[in-house]
Amino acid sequence: MLRLRRWLRLVAAMSAVPLVAGCFGAAGQSTEDGRLSVVMLLPPRAALNPFTDDAFKLSRLGIAETLINLDPEGGPLPGLAVSWERRDEFEWSFQLRPGVVFHDGSPLTAEVVVDSLGRATRARPKPRILDGVDMQVRADGPDRVAVRTAEPDPLVPQRLSSPQLSILASSAYGPDGLPDPTRAGSGPFVLTELRGADGARLDRYDGYWDGKAQASGLDVHFVPDGTARTAALRTGDADVVEAIPASQAGLLDPNTVRAVPMPRTNTLYLNTRPGSVLGDPGLRSAVREAVDRQPLVGGPYEGQADLARGLLGPALPWSGQRPEPAAPAPPVDPAGRKITLATFSDRAELPEVAAILEQQLERAGFQVELVVREYSQIEADALSGQFDAFVLSRATVLDSGDPVAYLQSDFSCDGGFNISGLCDPAVDAALTEAAAEGDLAVRRQKILLAEREVLRTGAAVPLLHERVFQGNAPGVEGAAFDPRERLLVLPGTRAD
Repeated sequence: MLRLRRWLRLVAAMSAVPLVAGCFGAAGQSTEDGRLSVVMLLPPRAALNPFTDDAFKLSRLGIAETLINLDPEGGPLPGLAVSWERRDEFEWSFQLRPGVVFHDGSPLTAEVVVDSLGRATRARPKPRILDGVDMQVRADGPDRVAVRTAEPDPLVPQRLSSPQLSILASSAYGPDGLPDPTRAGSGPFVLTELRGADGARLDRYDGYWDGKAQASGLDVHFVPDGTARTAALRTGDADVVEAIPASQAGLLDPNTVRAVPMPRTNTLYLNTRPGSVLGDPGLRSAVREAVDRQPLVGGPYEGQADLARGLLGPALPWSGQRPEPAAPAPPVDPAGRKITLATFSDRAELPEVAAILEQQLERAGFQVELVVREYSQIEADALSGQFDAFVLSRATVLDSGDPVAYLQSDFSCDGGFNISGLCDPAVDAALTEAAAEGDLAVRRQKILLAEREVLRTGAAVPLLHERVFQGNAPGVEGAAFDPRERLLVLPGTRAD
């Protein structure tokens, strides 16, 4: 049991990198018969509070569930709700799944759902899927809930798929109101112990509504160091490993690692604010013309990324149906103009990407000053327009499986993450039209038209689409390869 812990300590001593590791069992020889050893990238930041980003661990580990799931293209599928209907512009009705029993033995009822979702709407900070959304939830009988929004919202089902809106038993909420998912979820695995930043123990929930899981339990270990995660897979000390670094994926048996396109795009945001150097559309076009994406993919990402043809990438299969691009402004000669290019060091590849872009832009005739800081020290300056260009790795579908919120946040006049400072009436009109569309097929067409309008302005130069690498030990079957990183261990996941 202690073999991998000792190995991790050796890696830590050799690299002077502090590691977090638990007690692993060898793959196929887990700490107990039928259990799986799962290695995750980051420890929980808020004790697995579902109103935070920790919620994604609850869904990836099969602890908690939501009313709605998503299909590969982002459409709604049944979860704890088996059906739904839109009653009018403002209200939706959801029929709950019968026979669901939480890990504490209590049943799923409309009152429980109202309590869970009501607490989410009142949480501070509010779950990001509810940013700007005024949502009220009420029981509509013992097994049906009604969700009403202040404004028409065709994405209510998709919003309810966010892991941050997981439904927990009433026993999860203590006197302080903070949720504790221990023995309070409804998924195939029961959280029985959370060991801080080290790991967690989950046992199979034999009362799961969709049948017993194949694995008898999960031993979860939080290991921030990429070298240690890779070694855990290579040496056979882990069954399922998330977030294998792209630079190390090539060191592994190709039968044990798989690349999954992520809905995450590396983008060069250009400052369009009046008075800025790149406020000139012609100079933005000069930047676009100077960028050669191939060295970015082949260098920092070692070929393990996809060249960007737009803001939305292959993780959204329908994005390949985009219309012909709109003609941007003709480029003008940079003539030695000085620009500041910035990025952050928290993602190891981004400073390398920025350094290559610096060279390309200087060859094109710009004078470039490169600024690299930790993200916490650079975000405010980026949002206030202190830089002419900013390299950012950005999730494009956020929590709803729909990219409208990302496009509005980053490129609308009122966007809360508008690094480019873009305010273009045609862009806003296209985004407003896409946001209001309820028919998913038509909505996707309108999203691609809005993307075209953004790219026409030159406010953003898409560089590449990232991939995530997941490792499964030989003999492990049934693990999920999910671009949205919501699913990992499924009821059918097992090690033969």
